[in-house]
Amino acid sequence: MLTLFQHPLCPRSRYVRLILNEYGIDVRLIEERPWERREEFLLLNPAAELPVLVADGQPAVPGAGIIAEYIEETQAADLIEGRLLPESIGARVEVRRLANWFNDKFHEEVSGPLALERVFKRHMTREQGGGPPDTDSLRAARRNIRYHLHYIGWLVRTRDCLAGNEITLADLAAAAHLSVCDYLGEVPWNEDEVAKNWYARVKSRPSFRPLLGETLAGIPASATYADLDF
Repeated sequence: MLTLFQHPLCPRSRYVRLILNEYGIDVRLIEERPWERREEFLLLNPAAELPVLVADGQPAVPGAGIIAEYIEETQAADLIEGRLLPESIGARVEVRRLANWFNDKFHEEVSGPLALERVFKRHMTREQGGGPPDTDSLRAARRNIRYHLHYIGWLVRTRDCLAGNEITLADLAAAAHLSVCDYLGEVPWNEDEVAKNWYARVKSRPSFRPLLGETLAGIPASATYADLDF
């Protein structure tokens, strides 16, 4: 049995959950607040970052990108169809490039600051970095999300999905990060209709249903978050 240490509004955790859901892999979810730096969690990942995947009798697997590769190598390697990582080397490079784009660049510029300032800081002490939201960080994230949306739209105008004509890890990474922003009502969908239509297709997949059905106490989802025809 796999165990995933995650937070419901951590975009990288959502990415891993979507991968597991796509492959139909059962996992036990444990909500972790990494800013609390629990000793037990630090033993699993000294960096105190989410997500962390644990398989019985195996070393902990830390980090969204490493977990994605681990799942591909141990859980999906024998699949003939439905792989989220293509067969050809060139296609794999493009998938990994885009997955890293969203897990690193988009997270740093958009989803990370939005989740931190609007959600996580509410639960953090001053010593942990809590306090009122940083309006400059929020303003920058709201500006940055626009060019990321246009980039998604540009990609999808030339192919059915982000990295080609089939859904891959790249689509799940982008959708996971956007879903956090969408939960908070922070996605200006009117900026790019093509990007909006792509996201509607991805969030209509069965793998997305568990995420769309979750809400955080005291932080309701945006009005269209769970709406497949938003």
